[in-house]
Amino acid sequence: MVENVIWPAYLDATLSRAEGRRVPQDLAVEEPTVDEIAKAVQQIGYDATIEREKSYSREPWRERGRVVVRGAEDSTKNDLVQAVAAYVVAMRE
Repeated sequence: MVENVIWPAYLDATLSRAEGRRVPQDLAVEEPTVDEIAKAVQQIGYDATIEREKSYSREPWRERGRVVVRGAEDSTKNDLVQAVAAYVVAMRE
């Protein structure tokens, strides 16, 4: 089973691409939470597990957690992150 990890930094509008953002600025949001990301993953149809005690390697001082996505064999990681970002933007509107 394929596991993908989505860090909040991937969707954070306050970060540059070099700092870890993986989506275009129009799909990024300020201070995304693991709860929002997990809810978006479930909306897409995959299983999500939140690990709150983890720190992204580019931000070791911040424990924002991460979301582990299972069952996404039919999608690339980039497509998955883009879809999750679109759902998070839609949830915030």
